[in-house]
Amino acid sequence: MEAEAYRGYCLQSVAAAYDVVLITSDEPSWEVPYIKDCVVVPDPTDQAALSAASRTLADRYDLAGVFTWTEWYLFPVARLARQLGLPTTAPEVTQACRNKATARTLFARHGVPSAVSVSVRTRDEAHAAAARIGYPVVLKPAANAASVGVVRADAPDQLTAAYDFAGRAAELGVESRSVLVEEYLDGPEVSVECVTYRSETTVVAVTRKTVSAPPFFEELAHSVDASDPLLDVVSPAAKAAIRALGITDGVSHVEMRLVDGRARLIEVNGRLAGDMIGHLVRLATGIDLPRAAADIACDRAPDLTPTRSSAAAIRLIYPETSGTLTSLRFDGPTPCWLDKVHFQHRPGDQLVLPADGGDMFTARIGYLITTGPTADAAAARAESAHGRLVTRVEPAPTST
Repeated sequence: MEAEAYRGYCLQSVAAAYDVVLITSDEPSWEVPYIKDCVVVPDPTDQAALSAASRTLADRYDLAGVFTWTEWYLFPVARLARQLGLPTTAPEVTQACRNKATARTLFARHGVPSAVSVSVRTRDEAHAAAARIGYPVVLKPAANAASVGVVRADAPDQLTAAYDFAGRAAELGVESRSVLVEEYLDGPEVSVECVTYRSETTVVAVTRKTVSAPPFFEELAHSVDASDPLLDVVSPAAKAAIRALGITDGVSHVEMRLVDGRARLIEVNGRLAGDMIGHLVRLATGIDLPRAAADIACDRAPDLTPTRSSAAAIRLIYPETSGTLTSLRFDGPTPCWLDKVHFQHRPGDQLVLPADGGDMFTARIGYLITTGPTADAAAARAESAHGRLVTRVEPAPTST
């Protein structure tokens, strides 16, 4: 039910304004109250099956727009919209968003500040690329998401293991199975939440991020402040990246790092952000990004007028060690500033951290969301609430 936990607010928002018909890979469950109809397609990346499903729905309804918030479906859904004659960013543009090597090339061509990046297919190529770039370097799949397979190598003796780690995740890629070796950008990480309609981009919010210590890049916390002074700093780079890729319509999640106070692009995700960031944006600003995405898909100008000036934060919950989750509860009262507490694992589940071969799906226990007058206040409240969690993990026995 993790789709409900992380994307339920999106469907709820869109269904409040539109009749929704769904193409989904599983029989609907929690989605039922929000949809008018659906067609189940086991693999929505199968273009022929996706097109057939859309024809079924088009026979029943007058379709006004189509969009997805799922990373893996960006390209096939853009092709579907084109086939139906509905508004969309060009399919080849969504494909460029999915392939980080292509995106880096476009950034360089258009003068968008980014990381030095080399696409490799073997360990020897990875070692040669790292030697040219200079350590530390970051290795990542060219086409993946959610920081899966992203790892830092600080010296040549770490590179082979790092390449193998990234390579396992790269094998899951559709647009590319290459590994990228990239310059490490040393500075705070942020994302910029943008809305583009008919090639005009509005920067809606900045998300400040907390990531785990090297070598992995697990996202631990995010905060959004409607009055963040970084908005003026990061907006030009975010807009330039969107123009470079050719995005004309939709919501984008633009990731970057601030190096010596200047924005350097990491990647552009041509979709709503994950980790409940869209919900944080609404709590902080009142702007409804899922509704904006639906409006744009139907060729309607989105309402991006802020109605709040506040802040919100999410604290993602991870164990200190891999093992069996034996106890999990939230102790104490629920203050008005605690918006949500969600657990995606339960006692008895196995938790596997990236260091042990896992990822955010196997390691993350859940999240909690808080609000406050400023990002610092909301984040402090998130830490306070996190302190009330009782989690116990029985470490996996070590082999002797």
